[in-house]
Amino acid sequence: MTINATVKEVGFLPASRISSIGVSEILKIGARASAMKREGKPVIILGAGEPDFDTPDHVKRSAWEAIQRGETKYTALDGTPELKMAIREKFQRENGLIYETDEITVATGAKQILFNAMMATINPGDEVIIPTPYWTSYSDIVQICAGKPVLIACDAAAGFRLSAAQLEAAITPKTRWLLLNSPSNPSGAAYSAADYRPLLDVLLKHPHVWLLVDDMYEHIVYDDFRFVTPAALEPRLKERTLTVNGVSKAYAMTGWRIGYAGGPRELIKAMAVVQSQATSCPASVSQAASVAALTGPQDFLKERTASFRRRRDLVVSRLNAIDGLDCRVPEGAFYTFSGCAGLLGKVTPSGRKIETDTDFCTYLLEDAHVAVVPGSAFGLSPFFRISYATSEAELQEALARIAAACARLS
Repeated sequence: MTINATVKEVGFLPASRISSIGVSEILKIGARASAMKREGKPVIILGAGEPDFDTPDHVKRSAWEAIQRGETKYTALDGTPELKMAIREKFQRENGLIYETDEITVATGAKQILFNAMMATINPGDEVIIPTPYWTSYSDIVQICAGKPVLIACDAAAGFRLSAAQLEAAITPKTRWLLLNSPSNPSGAAYSAADYRPLLDVLLKHPHVWLLVDDMYEHIVYDDFRFVTPAALEPRLKERTLTVNGVSKAYAMTGWRIGYAGGPRELIKAMAVVQSQATSCPASVSQAASVAALTGPQDFLKERTASFRRRRDLVVSRLNAIDGLDCRVPEGAFYTFSGCAGLLGKVTPSGRKIETDTDFCTYLLEDAHVAVVPGSAFGLSPFFRISYATSEAELQEALARIAAACARLS
């Protein structure tokens, strides 16, 4: 048999590291909903984790000025000196954390920061504790890096937050990281200083466990909630904590693709090795724009958060008025994570039984033309996530459709 014939018979063989991993369920739902819109159906998409605000004008202007100055070449591997200094000042000003510039890294989005950290530290079989519900990429990144995600269910009664008892029970000699996200995507739940304290006390007892905290939604918190980050709350853990953030959500710069982190010097150095063989430096113009975002006017952040709060209150109140749904009031981010257990077992007008949260979300898309994401995509069922980062008018219409669709179930 010739080599060519053998290739034709075998076909494409994916690497085992990705054989059990697919494209994000959020992207799949978004693609299907977009296809329906192209077919002329009036679909409202409430699945995207992207602010509907525009990038601030002063940030866009700084990018244009950088282009005019010719700042379109390769930069330092993990961030320009100017951006690292802006990040250093941000950490000190807003979080009370002091990092030297060689303790800061910049990458093409926070997702790459997470990937670099896992790739630089995880050996086959190492465990990463991830409370659920979680952002879908957390578990997949750990698996791609040959680690083992240890998923711990944190239900609505617990405020979707991990307890000290759960953490203690999950730690083994193989535990490498605990990964926390506050405020959370998808639940909007956030950890206060009092919520963090018992968890940090557990980590102090287990020096082999490192902490990765994703603070991406830091500036989007509501009411009287006070944001705090663990390395500032417990300085004894700073030398084994990676504090991750970025400009995507607060500054509406998702497409600019800039994430950053502060952490121990040796970890940052190891992450640079990974990045050097993956993407090299982040885009030069995006870095210049991020300097302007972090050092420029910040007053618009409160205005935008106030708008998100109004939308949150609208969505939560309308969902809780629907029989069979139960929606907790989130402390931050721009998502609701509503329980739909009360609708399981019901039947759609076409005779299809709603057995899972995925079934319910499929029904909403097909019958009400509203795209939301099932809790199963985030590791916790039966729930569904709504992103309220869209106009109030569109939210009003979508919620009316959801209420009507639920009323049609029998």
